[in-house]
Amino acid sequence: MWDTFRNAWRIEDIRKKIIFTLVMLLVYRIGSFVPVPFVDSSYLKALVGENNLLGLLDIISGGAFGNYTLFAMGITPYINASIIMQLLTVAIPRLEQLSKEGEEGRNKINQYTRYLAVALAFVQSAGITYGLAREALTNDSAWAFIVIAMTLTAGTAFLIWVGEQITENGIGNGISMIIFASIVSRIPIAAVSLWNMAFEAQVVSPLALPFILLFVVALIAGVVFIDMGERRIPVQYAKRVVGRKMYGGQSTHIPMKVNSSGVLPIIFAVSILSLPQTIGFFFPESGFYRFIQEHFNQQSVAYGVAYALLIVFFTFFYSQISFNPVEVANNLRQYGGFVQGIRPGKPTSDFLIRISNRITLVGSLFLAAVAIIPIIVARLTGIPMYLQGTSILILVSVSLETSKQLEAQMLMRHYKGFLK
Repeated sequence: MWDTFRNAWRIEDIRKKIIFTLVMLLVYRIGSFVPVPFVDSSYLKALVGENNLLGLLDIISGGAFGNYTLFAMGITPYINASIIMQLLTVAIPRLEQLSKEGEEGRNKINQYTRYLAVALAFVQSAGITYGLAREALTNDSAWAFIVIAMTLTAGTAFLIWVGEQITENGIGNGISMIIFASIVSRIPIAAVSLWNMAFEAQVVSPLALPFILLFVVALIAGVVFIDMGERRIPVQYAKRVVGRKMYGGQSTHIPMKVNSSGVLPIIFAVSILSLPQTIGFFFPESGFYRFIQEHFNQQSVAYGVAYALLIVFFTFFYSQISFNPVEVANNLRQYGGFVQGIRPGKPTSDFLIRISNRITLVGSLFLAAVAIIPIIVARLTGIPMYLQGTSILILVSVSLETSKQLEAQMLMRHYKGFLK
């Protein structure tokens, strides 16, 4: 992998993209330390330490949430907006038609997503400020409340722009790279905290540290194995005579990845699970908020079940979007291809649907296990898993995806990387 980055750095245009990406991420990290006016962050830091779900949001925002800085809302409102728009695209015929109108239609949907993300950012920032930060406000006037909400909304809007710039002019998916940078920035803090708990506070036995490291390494190995795993469906093309030339007759395959949706199901599941907390922040004295705090925290069974089910749902949802068996079967029949032992047309599409569902089920269960097992281990042993399986999965998946993108760009220039 390091050979890939070293070879990529030697190519001028790719080097410019890498530098641009790093500069944008540096701007993001600098903005994460810009304080929001009228807020004393010490109260929020203590609250984030007590609430596991808020702690996860703090990790995804790179610590900006706990400090209540400019980028405290992070990219979560944009993720929620993307979920809503993609669900609406399936439910509303007009949006579905718009999504099929090529680049112009996609740009229109992206524009709607941005507008919705800004609206959600304002609602989320207003709710959290009212429910959480009101006890930490140095000025509790309506004007201060509006300024804080608008500042946080502007921060999210700027992050959306940064993510789009990275996607268009840099390396990798911009939104994923922002989340990646956020998690990486928390690794030193997590390591120091775990070390202090083992050797100073003695909350964790020092003998447990090698087992924690081994658990993390095994988790990373499993993520890499599943992320790169695929089922190859053999395809044979019939021979055709066109004029005096014979075409076809070759064999190929249809690659079906075990984890075709990447980290999106987990990111979306976390975003959805944060919504009840956000709604509860508007009514901090209500029974609803107390119910959420007591029965829907990260250590509860209800949270674990909901988390796993959402991951499975979004994995299947994105599998249907990224792979259309009916379209693949029609294309095969049109170009004279067929799956060995399966008749062309509907039997082929039914076969592909059946295989796709099986593979997706394996991938979804693995994603759910990666997300849930560290939480269970932390609950049973009392050892805090600061980065959790979610964070590790995001780090590994984004690293692999970025490396693949660099490899693809170098292959166009006849460079050899680690895939040789």
